[in-house]
Amino acid sequence: MESTVSQKLDALLELQRIDSQIDELLKIRGDLPEEVRDLEDELAGYETRIGKFKSEIDELQQEVISNKAGIKESEKLIKKYQEQQNNVRNNREFEAIAKEIESQELDIQLFEKKSREVQFRIEKKNIEIAEIETRLGGRIADLEAKKSELDSIVEESTEDEKKLRLERDEAASKIEDRLMYSYNRIRQNSVNGLAVVMVRRGACGGCFNQVPPQRQADIREKKKITVCEHCGRVLADVEVLEDAAAKVK
Repeated sequence: MESTVSQKLDALLELQRIDSQIDELLKIRGDLPEEVRDLEDELAGYETRIGKFKSEIDELQQEVISNKAGIKESEKLIKKYQEQQNNVRNNREFEAIAKEIESQELDIQLFEKKSREVQFRIEKKNIEIAEIETRLGGRIADLEAKKSELDSIVEESTEDEKKLRLERDEAASKIEDRLMYSYNRIRQNSVNGLAVVMVRRGACGGCFNQVPPQRQADIREKKKITVCEHCGRVLADVEVLEDAAAKVK
C-alpha cells in the first residue's frame, strides 16, 4: 500500500530528527577527527621524505664506493708505471710514462674531491633526516594524544550512536528511493544538515525566511510535498504555538 503524502512527510521528519541527533553526537567530537587525519597525512609526508633521503644517500654511497675503486685502480696503474720507469731505455720513454703517472695522480685527486663532495652531501642529508625524525617524534606524540582523546569521546557515545544508526536504517526503509535521494542531496548542500524542517513563527526552520500564510495553510493540509522557495528544504509541517499556549493555560 502506497504511503500518503502525510505519512511520507512524517517519515522524512522522523528521519531528520534522528539524523540531527547523530549530527549532535558527531559535533561533540569537534575537529578531532579532521585533526587526526591531518596529523596522519603530515606523518606520512615526513616518512616519505625520510625514505627519499635515505634512498638518495644509498645512491651517494655507491658513488663513494665507485670513487674509491677508481682511486685503487689509479694507484695500481701508478705502481705499474713506476716499475716500467725502472726499465726504460731512453728519456723519451721515461717522460711518456711520467705523463701517465701524472694523469693517474690527477685522477686520484679528482676522485678524492668527488668523494669529499659526496660525503658532504651525505652528511647534510643525514642532518636533514635527523631534523625530520625529531619533528616526526613530536608529531607522533601529538597524534597519540589526539587519538586517545578522540577514542575516549567516541567510546562514550558509541552505544548511543549505534542505537541511532539502527533507528535511522529503520526510518530510511520507510522512505521511497526518490525522496531519499532528494533528502540526502539537500542535507549534503545544507550547512546545518537540515533537509526537512517545520515552519516556526511563520518562518522556514532552516533559512528563517518568512513563509506566506496561504503557503502555510497548504503545508498544514499535507496534500503535497512543499519546499521552501528560498533554501529548497522540505517544509513538513507548521508548528502551532497558539494551540500549545492554550493547552498550558
